[in-house]
Amino acid sequence: MIYNKTNFCVLACLVLFLCGTYAFSQEPVAPSNVVAKDTPNDDGTSITVTWDTIPEESGIVSYTILRNTDAGEFKEIADKINPKEILDKKKPNLSKYKDTKIVKGKSHAYIVHAVYIDDAPMDSEEILTLIGFLRRLLRMFGYKSEMHIPSEQTAAVKATGQWFHTGKTPLFLAMLLFSSAIVWNIYHARSGREVFIRRIPGLEAVEEAIGRATEMGRSILYVLGLGGVDNVATIASMTILGQVARRTADYETSLRVPCNDPIVLNVVREMVKTSYLDVGRPDAYNEDDIFFLTTDQFAYAAGVDGMMIREKPAAVFLQGQFYAESLLMAETGNSIGAIQIAGTDSEHQLPFFIAACDYTLIGEELYAASAYLSKEPMLLGSLKGQDWGKLLIFAAIILGVSLEFFGINWITTLLRSVS
Repeated sequence: MIYNKTNFCVLACLVLFLCGTYAFSQEPVAPSNVVAKDTPNDDGTSITVTWDTIPEESGIVSYTILRNTDAGEFKEIADKINPKEILDKKKPNLSKYKDTKIVKGKSHAYIVHAVYIDDAPMDSEEILTLIGFLRRLLRMFGYKSEMHIPSEQTAAVKATGQWFHTGKTPLFLAMLLFSSAIVWNIYHARSGREVFIRRIPGLEAVEEAIGRATEMGRSILYVLGLGGVDNVATIASMTILGQVARRTADYETSLRVPCNDPIVLNVVREMVKTSYLDVGRPDAYNEDDIFFLTTDQFAYAAGVDGMMIREKPAAVFLQGQFYAESLLMAETGNSIGAIQIAGTDSEHQLPFFIAACDYTLIGEELYAASAYLSKEPMLLGSLKGQDWGKLLIFAAIILGVSLEFFGINWITTLLRSVS
């Protein structure tokens, strides 16, 4: 009797399992047209897998990607991928997954699993059946079945790198045009022809500031800011300092340069020494005038302010990377009556320099200063060529905005393709 009851229970469980399995079958769709191919325009470190998008109404909730290497065992590489996140923007009816964790030099094949969950409504006839009863009972307990429907295995693919990104062709042509403009202007400048550069008042005032310091018998204070030798603004400031040093050597005017970085200190000493040698006045160079102050921000500002008050330089140059200490230095220099020429690429400090200094180099004017002061044909031609490039970019922006008003967006599409 006990044996018969046990058999009955086993049979009942088997029937319930089979009925439950059947109950959750929704005739799911497997991913079709699954293709794996080498990702174009990359360095050979990825493979792209594409397949036809499965409609949401089919009940699909996610995808799972499996991969094998050199015909080995398939292993899961991505799980629970949201179908909406892998839709191809250009082809919404195509799903796309990019595998960036491949093994270089080996072949890979893929299988895509479509994951479904039984959540379909039941009709009146199904509710009256045993299957409908089981589905309703399991849903009451929050249970929903999950099924993985695999696609066919793709052909094995090996990733390779490309020498040239075809999508960047417009950018390459623009670079060639820009480079040609620079080379042409350098050739034009070297031929002895005059190269027009717009007047920059702050740089025009350099001669005035140095002459004033010479007439008054006072020193010139040159502050490089808080940037290191890897900072672009500091490098531009050093270049300006080299030109200023040439003039102070000619006029035998004392040039004082407090530094907050030991590496900057050594570079500046070599630059100033070279400038004095170039004008034939190595005897006028005094290494002690270029010295290390401190690396602390406000201690450095306090030290510079103290120098201004004690020595009362006739001219103060504030060129480079500055932070909150900019206004402290500029106001102190203004209080002693020094002529001040400031320059920085930090937009947050420019208002303070404009308010407290006599002249301010704004943004790229700081970078153009070396060409403006030296009149070197190579630098002037390069600067002029860059201006041509900026003019071309500005014209493209104006043209693109104008065309957008008329619904023509090919310039916008072009810029997006090269970004």
